[in-house]
This record gives sequence, structure tokens and C-alpha cells, in this order.
Amino acid sequence: MAAPPTLRFVSRKWPPAMGGMETYALRLSSELRRYARVDPIVLPGRPDGGVPGAFALLGFGAKAALRLLATRHPADITHVADLASWPLALAARLRAPRSRIALSAHGTDVSYAFRPGLRGRLYRAYLRLGARLLPRSVVVCNSTATAALARRLGFGNTPRVALATDLEPAPRGLPSRRILFAGRLLPQKGCGWFIREVLPQLAGDIALDVAGHVWDRDEAAALDNPRVRYLGVLDAETLARAYAGALCVVLPNIDGAHPSFEGFGLVAVEAAAAGGIVLAAAHSGLNDAVIDGVTGTKLPSGDAAAWAAAITDVAGWTPDQREAAATRASEAAREHFSWERVARETVAAYG
Repeated sequence: MAAPPTLRFVSRKWPPAMGGMETYALRLSSELRRYARVDPIVLPGRPDGGVPGAFALLGFGAKAALRLLATRHPADITHVADLASWPLALAARLRAPRSRIALSAHGTDVSYAFRPGLRGRLYRAYLRLGARLLPRSVVVCNSTATAALARRLGFGNTPRVALATDLEPAPRGLPSRRILFAGRLLPQKGCGWFIREVLPQLAGDIALDVAGHVWDRDEAAALDNPRVRYLGVLDAETLARAYAGALCVVLPNIDGAHPSFEGFGLVAVEAAAAGGIVLAAAHSGLNDAVIDGVTGTKLPSGDAAAWAAAITDVAGWTPDQREAAATRASEAAREHFSWERVARETVAAYG
């Protein structure tokens, strides 16, 4: 029997730092051990859960590049877990030109290149240089929308591998008349739009709970509404219960001034896995995060009347209808959006 291939997994995002990219790197590299002998080169976060500082990042980049260039035994596959770190993939390619090179694209690490201003232009040039220097690399994208932007930057091989969740079903009692929005408060996430355009069209006893970091002044101002309750940032267990107990979980993403879009939309997957009723805009990465009619319902982005009608319909469900929908969504989300599937599809993308 042939020995499994060697895989060098490189990530600057690693626990104890907390975040989606850290979870991705940890869980994917763990599952990849089913298929390869994995040698991780990673930068752990701070003990308090924070991300490393600028000097730590620079030091990690230099040490990782030196290790990849000087290794006596190049790996069969080198996977760099974010697109901004493409020079590390180049180091591996220079050491072993025939080895397979993969990078991950998460959304923001691609969309930032299309922001207006000098920083966006410089970053766009930086990524396009990477595409030219790594023409045979595989860029594993978390959604169809992310893959489209990666191709605009010159990367040719951009397979889509949707993300996953470990969230288990939460206890479901009688649903409240409160909708839940969870995520960063940015204009393109659509929370402020929802408060202004959709909430007034709903029955007066239906209200909105908002959980997440406030990143935008105008979005923060929209929270000053008698039908809105800001919950702050919730821990995973509390958030899972909120998903399951809400009337529905809304992801009303809208178009922004530039493609700072939802790379994937993990909240949609987590909420469905927990047993929540998910309503999401058919927008950017959410198209890959929701199996329409199964793990949630896709609605037209920016169509307030359609959103109000869908929520009114959900509010009228019988307990049996609600339980059937929540159970179907939870089972399907945990089956399809699994890390085992992510690892299997990633290995297939390596070719």
C-alpha cells in the first residue's frame, strides 16, 4: 500500500485566537489527517484569544518562508490557508517546483482588493502578482462569489468548497415573537436596512434582537428603535439557544458601495444546525450557505415586501410545521456542512 502524501499546512490564524479563519485552519487541518501526513506551520494567537501583533506576524512570515525554502524534505502538497499569505506558497514552489500548491480564499481577503482608494489598489496589485507567480496553484474558495472575484484577480483554478459547523441542535421551546440578527453590524449585512424598511411592515408585537459587534456608526444609530434590543456579543452556547428560540434568524444582506460582500455566511449554517428558521438574502456567499427550502429560505436582496411577507408567513406556522422545518434544517445542515465533507472536497481540489 502506498504511503499517504505529505501535506504542509501553513496558517497565520490559529487558536487560542478566536475567529472563523482560526476555526477553519484548526478543523480542516485536523480532518486532513485522514488523507495525508500533515505537518502544520502555524502562528498561535494570544492566550486571551486575541490575534498576534504586527511584529509576530512579520516574524512568522519570515520563519515560515525560511523553513519552506530550506527544508530537506519538501511536502507533496503545501496548503497556505489564506490568500494574503501567497508569498509562503511561492517559497514552497521555489523549493519544489513539482509539488502541488493550494491556497484558501475566504472572502474579505479577496474583496478587499476591489475597495476604492490607494490601499485597495495596492492590495489588488499584490494579489495579481501572486496569480502571475503561482499560475498552477489551486485557490480553494468558500463560495461561488469568492471564486468569481479570485478569477478576476487572475487565479485560474478556483474550486468551491463550502464551509462547515460543529454546532449541535439547541433546546427548542415555544418560539418567541422576536426575530434574531447575528453578525457584524456593517451596512452590507443589512441590519439597518431591515430595521428601517422591513420591521415597520410587520405586526406590532414582532420585535428584533441584534447580536454582534458594532462596526458602523449608521448601523449603531439604527439600533435606537423601541422594537430593537441589542444583545451585544454572545458566547457560542447562548447564541445557539438564541438561534433555536427566535421566531426566525435573518441575514438580509444588501449591495454595498464595493464588493465587501459576505464571503460565505456561516451564521446561516450555524443557525440551521442549531434548529433555527433561517431567512437569507440570495446574495453573494449566502447562496452557498443556504440550501433553499431545506436549511433555510432564500429571499430577494433589498425587497422589503418579500421579506415582510416571508416573516409573516413564518409567524403563522403551527407548532408542528415549525418543528418539522427546524428538524429538517438541522439534520441537513449537520450532514452537508460537515468538516469531513470540507476535507474530502479539499483533497479532491488538490488534484
